[in-house]
Amino acid sequence: MNMKGAFAHERRPLFRMPVHPAWLLAIFAGGAIGTALRAIISALYPHTPAQFPWATFAINTAGSLILGALLEYLSVSGPDQGWRRFVRLGVGTGVLGGFTTYSSFAVEAISAVADGAARIGVVYALASPVVGVAAALAGLTVARSIFQATEQHRNNQ
Repeated sequence: MNMKGAFAHERRPLFRMPVHPAWLLAIFAGGAIGTALRAIISALYPHTPAQFPWATFAINTAGSLILGALLEYLSVSGPDQGWRRFVRLGVGTGVLGGFTTYSSFAVEAISAVADGAARIGVVYALASPVVGVAAALAGLTVARSIFQATEQHRNNQ
């Protein structure tokens, strides 16, 4: 064996994109859409720190429900490739990532406590993650049931 062969290695580019550029575009476009939707809903339903932030609570709950359903449907319908990966990244990471907002939730909970509405802040801080997880599980369960019913119907034909 010659020395050249022992130390030969594959030439690699200095920088390699960790994901396909189309996926980044899908995430970016989806994030812009989700953020715009959240901003519109929040502007339509404003609140003061002394009021329960129903808009953000509903946004985060709906986002959890939809994300649970989406990810379950995609996982039971096939491998995370092709259109499934594109939808997961564009809609799941992009749209729903931009739509839901942990930062607003945290600021609203802390602001409620700081402005003398401690009960609202604490209830909001405790209820949001519990309801969010329950919504995600509900979405997952519904999506799985729909997929199984659809598959059963296809198999019976």
